[in-house]
Amino acid sequence: MIAVVDYGLGNINAFVHVYERLNIKILVARSAADLQNTSKIILPGVGSFDHAIGKLNDSGMREVLDDRVKNKSVIILGVCVGMQIMAQSSEEGTLPGLGWIDAVVKKLDVSTLKYKTHLPHMGWNTIYPPNGNPLLKNFNNNARFYFLHSYYFQCNNPNDVIALTDYGVRYASAVHHENIYGVQFHPEKSHQAGIELFKNFMGL
Repeated sequence: MIAVVDYGLGNINAFVHVYERLNIKILVARSAADLQNTSKIILPGVGSFDHAIGKLNDSGMREVLDDRVKNKSVIILGVCVGMQIMAQSSEEGTLPGLGWIDAVVKKLDVSTLKYKTHLPHMGWNTIYPPNGNPLLKNFNNNARFYFLHSYYFQCNNPNDVIALTDYGVRYASAVHHENIYGVQFHPEKSHQAGIELFKNFMGL
């Protein structure tokens, strides 16, 4: 069973609609008990780092998520801020992240941007899959996804980076460490490319 974590952030219905379109059953997890028998988990997120990690900590699901991901090796996909809170910390806040990936979250440097609209990075952009990771199977260097963020994920281990995107700097737009995956973009808002990514996630 695949579950999307509803801790009060993210467009949960958008994820549900994608999987309904694929005729794949998905559970909306709102309690620790909901997560106990899941084989794959999606962790969405929008807004600020501290607000997101605080909401997750208060949801009653943090402990079971840690256990499922770190001890049971359940495959998880973090989306946008859901990916960012997998890091150790963020320049956006003061609270510690989940610490599932050796990474920090940094603010995009507006001095490097040539665009009139600097931040947030909002709209469609290209990802560059450097190593053929199965999450990005069948995507080429023209794959485009929808982004909405002002902070980016910086891995301390470059081997954890599976896709890059340019926006003033070239940053990690998709990451993978053991059973943990994350994407900075919003596949649930990325039309056919997003559907293909969710299909790939199911096949992991």
